[in-house]
Amino acid sequence: MKVNVIGDTIPQEEIDAYIAYGKKKYSNREITEMTVKVDGEFVDLQYSFADVPFDRIRRITGYLVGTLDRFNNGKRAEEHDRVKHTV
Repeated sequence: MKVNVIGDTIPQEEIDAYIAYGKKKYSNREITEMTVKVDGEFVDLQYSFADVPFDRIRRITGYLVGTLDRFNNGKRAEEHDRVKHTV
């Protein structure tokens, strides 16, 4: 994890405490970077997270599908003949 400290220097123990706080608060996400902005007695913490992969799911011919791999030729032809709208 990359750590940026802006505004002043702080001890490594304090940085480690902010890292532990972030890992506890955002336990379901991977933190890639942390920025600590020091302003006197106050600090602002900013965390950057790793991208979360996702699968695209579409509703095609009444079915929720990610890919057309499991469609037979009839369903593939039905999907091919559909009118596709742009956003």
